[in-house]
Amino acid sequence: MSSAVYIVGAGPGDPDLLTVKAQKILAVADVILFADSLIPEEILHLCREDAEIIRTANKTLEEIIALMVARVRSHKSVVRLQNGDPSLYSAVHEQMQLLAEANIPFEIIPGISAFQAASAKLKIELTVPGLVQTIILTRISGRTEVPAREELATLAAHQASLCLYLSARHIENAQAKLLEHYPDETPIAICYRIGWPDEKIMVVPLSEMAEYTHKENLIRTTLYLISPALSPVKGRCATPHQRRSRLYHPEHSHIFRSSHHEEIETGFDKLK
Repeated sequence: MSSAVYIVGAGPGDPDLLTVKAQKILAVADVILFADSLIPEEILHLCREDAEIIRTANKTLEEIIALMVARVRSHKSVVRLQNGDPSLYSAVHEQMQLLAEANIPFEIIPGISAFQAASAKLKIELTVPGLVQTIILTRISGRTEVPAREELATLAAHQASLCLYLSARHIENAQAKLLEHYPDETPIAICYRIGWPDEKIMVVPLSEMAEYTHKENLIRTTLYLISPALSPVKGRCATPHQRRSRLYHPEHSHIFRSSHHEEIETGFDKLK
């Protein structure tokens, strides 16, 4: 393993959801920097017993970068272990910029995001044919402002499967903006600490979104799924035939499979 920084997605909390590549890297890395407020310590059991473990919850970006740069320049392999997937709300952009400026090689190892783990727990597909074919991953403005063109009410107008991150502290505002475009009874899933032993998942009408959040005192690590695809959970599912994908339909052909009708016609041609 070369002297470099490996930015590894640890997933939402369940150590079993780490990729095989992430596990292999953790098993041999010299140094592990991990966000201890967001990542369960069980994941550290995958690391070398003599690996240097550095907790970063109380450190600034500059301090974290300085540590990584110093270790790599000392010819050590460094893992920057982050929750979820590095491509989403992980502050990885500025880390990559600073590492590049310091001429430190780095690699990114993707991880499972909370919206994927939540949909698996709920046993739903967020892109159901004839119902919804778009997924929007977003957040509401808080300490980090959202560009005006990505304002929540604007995105809600699509009535897609909307995955709302980092918004529990502003839930009344979020609910109001969503209600501008989604019906009151739209089922939403409130997902708290997905993949952790104390996870909570509740499907409620959109009109009760803020009420439930306050009732359960959810102020962080909460994901909201707002989607027509949740309808089956509330008993409002169309028939399987109406929502069937064309991919495996007997009348659908592609380069690996002829359609049922094409096979019949080919058979008749051979008999002629």
